[in-house]
Order: sequence, then C-alpha cells, then structure tokens
Amino acid sequence: MDIGLKFSLPKWRLTRWLTHCGQDTPEDIRAALIASLFGTLPIFAGGVINTLMIAGVVTWRRPEPLYVSWLILELVLAIVRVTVLRRALSAARTGGNTHTDFYILLALLWAFSVGYGVFITFINGDWLAATLAGVSCGAMAGGICFRNYGAPRLVGVMIFLSMGPMCLGALFTGEYVTAIVFIQIPFYLISMSIASHRLNRILVSTMLAERDSDRRASEDALTGLANRTGLQAALERVCSSERGHDSAAALLYMDMDDFKRINDTHGHAGGDHVLKTIAERMRAMLRVDDVAARIGGDEFIVLVTGIDATAALRLGEHLLRDASQPITLADGTRVSVGLSIGISIMSGANRTPQAALNSADAALYRAKAQGGRRCVVDVVAQPEGEPLPGGASVAA
Repeated sequence: MDIGLKFSLPKWRLTRWLTHCGQDTPEDIRAALIASLFGTLPIFAGGVINTLMIAGVVTWRRPEPLYVSWLILELVLAIVRVTVLRRALSAARTGGNTHTDFYILLALLWAFSVGYGVFITFINGDWLAATLAGVSCGAMAGGICFRNYGAPRLVGVMIFLSMGPMCLGALFTGEYVTAIVFIQIPFYLISMSIASHRLNRILVSTMLAERDSDRRASEDALTGLANRTGLQAALERVCSSERGHDSAAALLYMDMDDFKRINDTHGHAGGDHVLKTIAERMRAMLRVDDVAARIGGDEFIVLVTGIDATAALRLGEHLLRDASQPITLADGTRVSVGLSIGISIMSGANRTPQAALNSADAALYRAKAQGGRRCVVDVVAQPEGEPLPGGASVAA
C-alpha cells in the first residue's frame, strides 16, 4: 500500500468494533492497519473473479432461481465493491473521505454471498456444485485471513458468514457423513481467527519497533529534539510542499556564547544540563508543527513555517531572552548563557534546504562577529517589495 495514501477511520460502532486492534495501539498504527484493508489488490481481484466464476458455472449448469439469485448477488456486489474501492483509492490520494464504513459493510455482504452460495448448493443436493462452492469457500477464507490481517475481528466474522452456512446446509442433505462439517468448520473458524489475532499482534509489534527505530534515528539522544537527519527531512518537506511555496518559512540557526567555559568549569554533566534546559525552553516556545533540532555540540536550529522576517526576528529575540535566564545546576550553582542567532527567511519557489542552511549560517557568523547575543537576519528568495524588519542586520 502506498504510504502516501490516507484512509478514513471507521465511524460506525459496528465497524469500529470489527477493526479494533487493542486499546494500546497508537492512532498512526491503527490508521496504517485500516489502510491495509484496502491493499493486497491481487487477493481482492482473485476473490471477486473466483466467486463470479463459480456462481456462473453453477448457474450455467442449472439455471434455477436460487442459483440465478446467487449469480446476480455476486455480480452486483462485485461491481459495487470495485467501484467503492477505486473511489476510495482516489480519495485517499487527496485526503478525502474513503467511506471506510461502507467498504467494510460490503466486505461482510460479500462473505455472506459466498456462504449463501454454499448453502443453496447443499440444500439442492447438487454435489458437484457443492464441491466447487465448498472448495471456493475454503480458499476465500484463507484470502480473508491474509487480506484483512489489520482487523482480526473482521476476519472472524467474515469466515463465520462465508463458512457457517455450510453447517446449516448440512442439516438439509439427509447424509449423516456431512455431520463432519460441524467439527471442521468451527475448528477452522477458531484456528484462523487465532492465527489472524497473532499475526495482527506481530504486525503491531513490528510497526511499533520500526516507529521507535525511526524516531531514534532522527532524534537527538540528549535533548529529545530532532537531530541533523530529522531536521533535513523537515526542511525537505517544507521546501517541496506546494502550499509552502505560497508562504514564507524561517530557519533560526543558534550557537551558544561561552558554552565552552561552562563545560570547562562545571564538567560535561553541567554542560549537558544546560543543553537540556535550553532545549526544554526552546520546545515550550514553539508550535506543534515547528521543528527544533540540535545538530551537534551547542548548535541548535529551529524551523518555523508561515512566518515573515519581522515575526522571525521577534521569535529570535524571545529565544535570546529565555536562554539568558539563569540555569541552576545539580550542585546549586546558577549559570547563564547567551545565544547568537542567524535567521534565514525562505520564500519563493526556488528555495532549497542547502540554500536556507547556508544563509542562516552566514547570518550566524555575522551575529558572532558583532559580539554575540544578538539576531541577524538573512533572506533567501525574498519577494520583491517585502519590507525587512527594522533594527536587524540584513544581507542581500
């Protein structure tokens, strides 16, 4: 399944229950499991074609009302399911409503239609048709399990609807040997449901582990902020976003003044405490969508979207004031640090991550050269006629 697709979560009580995968499952993983219900298209196509072929062959042999009704039901469901699936895939690309509840309801109706076909072949005593339908039903149950691993409860209900009617049909055959289905079907239902639950738990555990691994790979271990990798990914998202090209973004490149003195005087434990405190203060000032990163040593970068040069300078001044507040170390000693901040304003379709970083770095160098503890604004792709903030050092 394309990771760029976003499917709507179920809203009905029934469909929420059917797709439940544990109270402790995070929302993003639950969304990924819902998306998996729309995937494995070869299995979906195979199921539709298989049931249509069986219903068609049986109806061709004996064009009786019960068989004709089964074929019509399969045809209608196939057309509706394919149509809904195609529209859902299209809507998922644009973030629209994928009608997940209706899609799940159609899956239940399809499972029922498979069971209905087996049932009518049994009550008609047509053992060739019953064999074809029964083998097809068993194959479909396997496909149900593999295709809907993201929703184990849905698997159990679909297998019950597709294979359960075989037990009911066996009562009308008059053949004692068919009583074996009362052992086979419940055993198959239970075993496949257990397998589906186990597969689901393994999948959730794997996804949690992958997410944790991705987080660690893009997170600074000391401060919990993004690291250089995480910042690069965020920069690329902002620079490649079509919506982002219509509004400015700001990159604030920060370097602590006299941090080496704190490390030399109070040791690395004291220095680490200062870094973590500054990171916490920085994080408290930012919005949810803003990105704060530590890219090494005492260097930090903040990426803020939807902001112009004046607002970016104002944010930089807030950061300067917060950073200068005293910090109490573990031994009770109070220390203070300053920041030098270089600000790059990114706007226009020609902005790039490297251009923004180079611009902010150049502005930071000028802030240091002017004595530190100040902000200097540089501009990348500044639109013509846009005023620059007063009081800031600006490089063309």
